[in-house]
Amino acid sequence: MTHVPPPYLGPERITALLSPREAVEAVEAALRDGLDPAGDPERSRVDVRHGQFLIMPSETAGSAGVKIATVAPRNGDIGLPRIQGLYVLFDAVTLTPKALLDASALTALRTPAVSAAAVRPALTRAAGPVSIVVFGTGPQGTGHVGTLRSVLRGSREIAGVTYVARRPEAYASLREAGVAVVGTGEREAGEAVRGADVVVCATSSRVPVFDSALVRDDAVVIAVGSHEPDVREIDAALFRRARVIVEDVGTALRECGDVVLAVEEGAITPERLITMRSAVSGQVELAADRPVLFKSSGMSWEDIAVAEAIVSRLEKNP
Repeated sequence: MTHVPPPYLGPERITALLSPREAVEAVEAALRDGLDPAGDPERSRVDVRHGQFLIMPSETAGSAGVKIATVAPRNGDIGLPRIQGLYVLFDAVTLTPKALLDASALTALRTPAVSAAAVRPALTRAAGPVSIVVFGTGPQGTGHVGTLRSVLRGSREIAGVTYVARRPEAYASLREAGVAVVGTGEREAGEAVRGADVVVCATSSRVPVFDSALVRDDAVVIAVGSHEPDVREIDAALFRRARVIVEDVGTALRECGDVVLAVEEGAITPERLITMRSAVSGQVELAADRPVLFKSSGMSWEDIAVAEAIVSRLEKNP
């Protein structure tokens, strides 16, 4: 039997095959079709001399897949990304490789798709224009804006976007393009949060990036930056006020410092955490009398849900 090498899908091909809105729909479909994030294998970390391997496997009825991401802390010194990797999608029965995907591009697509899927019920409970504040100017910060814009197109207008950065002077090109960029801790940042419909946190900060007392009761907050049990972007006070959505309770209590520390400080109990599956399926009501907070850990099932959608589109349009 002739062996056919699996196709490699780089960033441009991934972007061409699946739009942000379609990625959101793939995540929602996986949950509505019965996928339970609680059954996802834990990610594992393997130390090597110059960094780490992160290994994230998962499977569905039709596919098995694994993301192998590398973390090389000193890569920035030589102009390379800190995180790189590959995603391999296999046939579920024969375990024959079906495709190789650039892991960074896949992650950049699926992470904001998961966020948008988790909070879409809250985003669509009103019809007015949406003001967005983003802490972090990297691919995830900008990616969340693009995905939210794609999902809301036709239902709600994006009234404005404000980025909050540690060094706003470094983003002169954004300012020249009419995009608001303000400094962390500046008065303008606080005013932007006070008026925001959506606040996105996609930073490497180890401490809360804003005072949650500024967050409106009808606002949506998305936090994707921290993935360690002692690191947080969101203060405990917001957990006390908000309806809190997580992908999986066990994973959040193990990996998400925002959640772990809020529980330790008595701001929330594990029983109050809402699973993303419940939010997407409409089993819980996200009323506008309290903020909605989605804390993402990033899980393997999300990669395979989006990777399957990409490869399915490739098979229809080779």
